[in-house]
Amino acid sequence: MPRVLVTGSAQGLGAEIARQLVARGYEVIVHGRDAARSNVAMAAVPGAAGFVTGRLDSLASTRLMADDARRKGPFDVIVHNAGTGPDQPGPVRTEDGFERILQVNVIAPYLLACMLSLPRRMVIVGSDAAGHGSPDVRLAGPEPWTGDAAYADSKLLVTMLFFELADRHTDRPINVVHPGWVRTRMGGPGAVLPPSDGADTPVWLVTSDEAVPRRGGQYVHRRRALPIHPATRDQALRAALVDRLAAITGEHLP
Repeated sequence: MPRVLVTGSAQGLGAEIARQLVARGYEVIVHGRDAARSNVAMAAVPGAAGFVTGRLDSLASTRLMADDARRKGPFDVIVHNAGTGPDQPGPVRTEDGFERILQVNVIAPYLLACMLSLPRRMVIVGSDAAGHGSPDVRLAGPEPWTGDAAYADSKLLVTMLFFELADRHTDRPINVVHPGWVRTRMGGPGAVLPPSDGADTPVWLVTSDEAVPRRGGQYVHRRRALPIHPATRDQALRAALVDRLAAITGEHLP
């Protein structure tokens, strides 16, 4: 039975992805940012095999989460759904000195990718906001700052990061998925898709042996690989981003 870690699975899209994978017979480990949220995740996903706990808004807490995950692994598949949205009235600096949206959405996924054993498949929940992000590999944040701009930048940078990882490991499908505008806490009540529809393509990428899920380095929406920002294919920019993240974390991408 394949073992899957689904981050950010206490509610919304992550919980729905986890539930659908449990229904397909996968052994699913859920994730919450603290003990209370991990308990919520277990309740939200009946049949989950266990949980990991950890915040993504600091290097120290992300390392603790990685340590917990290593004790529960190794994993055949990782679905990285955890992230934070654009609804911040202003920039928030973390204890490490980075803007919070960039730390949670870019630095933390990099650190987890470095510290966890590389699974045979990875699915990263991205966003079409990446299409109008700025590839500022300094991770300085947009000027002038807005939550929407910081979020778009973070989604472009994390797509660049995992396209780089996919190019390094062509034998392991590593893909970024845009689930659509989903009615979750992040998507809001005006969103057009229920979580079950938003989970369809991420779950398909995990479970299917069709052509698209067998390849890596793709931006996938509605089960189709689509073009995205040209920076995602810029090897020099991707290398600069990885170098910057390695300097921040002290860890190196496998």
